[in-house]
Amino acid sequence: MIHRSPYPPIRLTGESITERVLRGLGGDPARVVLIDGPSGREMTAGALEGGIRRLAGGLKARGIGKGDVVAILAPNCPEFAVVFHGAAFAGATVTTINPTYTAPEVAHQLEDSGARLLVTVPPFLDIAQTAAGDVEIVVIGEAEGVTPLAALMGEALAVQVPVDAAVDVAVLPYSSGTTGLPKGVRLSHRNLVANVDQSLAVIGCEPGEWSVGFLPFFHIYGQTVLMNMHLAAGAGIITLPRFDLELFLTLVARHRTPTLFCAPPVAVALAKHPMVANFDLSCVERFFSGAAPLGGEVGDAVAARLGCLAVQGYGMTEMSPVSHATPRGRSQTGSVGVTLPSTETRIVVEGRDAGPGEAGELWVRGPQVMLGYHNRPEATAATLTGDGWLKTGDLAEVDGEGWVFIRDRLKELIKVKGFQVAPAEVEAALLTSPMVRDAAVRGVPDDEAGEVPVAFVVPVEGADEAAIRAHLAGQLAHYKLPRRITFLEAIPKSASGKILRRMLPSEG
Repeated sequence: MIHRSPYPPIRLTGESITERVLRGLGGDPARVVLIDGPSGREMTAGALEGGIRRLAGGLKARGIGKGDVVAILAPNCPEFAVVFHGAAFAGATVTTINPTYTAPEVAHQLEDSGARLLVTVPPFLDIAQTAAGDVEIVVIGEAEGVTPLAALMGEALAVQVPVDAAVDVAVLPYSSGTTGLPKGVRLSHRNLVANVDQSLAVIGCEPGEWSVGFLPFFHIYGQTVLMNMHLAAGAGIITLPRFDLELFLTLVARHRTPTLFCAPPVAVALAKHPMVANFDLSCVERFFSGAAPLGGEVGDAVAARLGCLAVQGYGMTEMSPVSHATPRGRSQTGSVGVTLPSTETRIVVEGRDAGPGEAGELWVRGPQVMLGYHNRPEATAATLTGDGWLKTGDLAEVDGEGWVFIRDRLKELIKVKGFQVAPAEVEAALLTSPMVRDAAVRGVPDDEAGEVPVAFVVPVEGADEAAIRAHLAGQLAHYKLPRRITFLEAIPKSASGKILRRMLPSEG
C-alpha cells in the first residue's frame, strides 16, 4: 500500500541548487537577505549574489570545480551562504563539517570526502590546522599566516559551471543513517532543488519573511529549510552561530518572525523557561519542530504559552532532508505531517505493507532521496532498495487522512518481557512533569525482563524522584516505567537536537 501526497507534483527544473537560490533572490539587489544576529551586520541580495559569483570565478581560476570537494567548518553566518553557493556554482561538491567536532573527527571527514580546500573561521583555526594535513585552509575574515576568503575572490562567473543536476553531487553531509558511524551522504543538485520546492509547497515561506536561523547550516535541516528555502523564496535569515535563548527571543520579537524553526530541546525551553514571558512574541504563528520526535504534550505546552500552532516535520539527511511536514496553517498533535509533493510513503512490517492503524518501518521514495553513501556500497544497498525506496529505520503509522506519526527509531525500541517500549514515549511523559527540564531514556539488559528502560533527567531545583515517579505512574503502563532515574546536569545531544543515547552514562 503506497501513500501518496495530497499535493500535485513539483516540476523538476534541472537547475543547480545555486541557480535556484539566485532565481529566488529577485530583482532588488538592495534588499537585505542575511543578517548576522550577534552584530546586526547585513548582507543584501546583490552582495550575496556578487560574492557567490566572484568566489565561483576565483575557485575556477584556481582549478577547483567538478570532481573537487570544498569543506566548510564554520558556524552560521552570512558568509556561509557565500562559500556554500560559490563552491556549488563553480561545479564543486561541498562537505559541511560539524563545528563541535574534535580535530580527529574533522580529519576523518576531510580524508573520507577527499576535500581539497577547507574554509573555516578564526576561532576554529587551531582545530582546522591540526586536522587539515595537506588540505589548504582558507579563513573567513583574517588570521595571521592563513589565506583570507577575500583573496579567493576572482572575476565574477556569469553562468553556472555545467552540472548534471540528477547525478552530480552538490553536497556531501555526514550522517550515521539508520546505524553505524557517520557516512558521507551523496546529495545531488536535483535532490536539493526538489526538496526546497517540495518544502515551499507544504511548509511555506513568503517573500520578505524573516526567520532566526540557529539550526546549524552544516546540518541538512538548517541548510535546506532555513538557508536555501528562505533564500529561494525571496525571504531572509538572521543567523546565530549558536543557540542563545535571550538573543533568540530578542531577534524574534525585533524582526517579527512568524515561524520558529527549532528542535525539541528549544520546545522545552519555550514551554518552561521564565524568560519567555519578558518578550512580545505575538508575531509567532507556528513553532515548527524537526530533527527528533517532539512529544505532543510539549508541543501543546508551547502552543498554549505562545498562542501559536505547534507543528512538526520529518526527514533524514538521506532525504535532503524533508519527506513529511505539517502544512502551513494546520496542525495535528503528535503528527509529523503529510507526505510531500512527488513523494511516496510505505509502512513495512517484515517485508509486507502494514494494514490500517498498524505500525511499521517508514519507507520513502521521491526526488529528494539520496544517490547513496560515499564509497559505502554495502551501506547504500542496505538502505536503498533496487526500485528507489529508502528505508528510514523509523517506526511509523499513517492514519486514514494521510497524517504520519513517528513512534520511534526501530533500533532504539526497548523490549520488556516481549512488550515494546518506545524511548520517545517515556521521554515525552517525563517532560510533562514540572520537575523535569529535560530527559532521555534507553534500554539496559535485565536478567528477568530481557531489557528494562532507564531514565536520565535534568531536574529543576528541588526536584524529587518519588514525585517524578508518581507523575509517570498515572501516564504509562507499568512495563514502560523507568527501572531507575538518574539526575544529570545535561542530556548529550547532537547539534541538530537528537539525543545521543550512546553517550548517556553506562551506570544509570
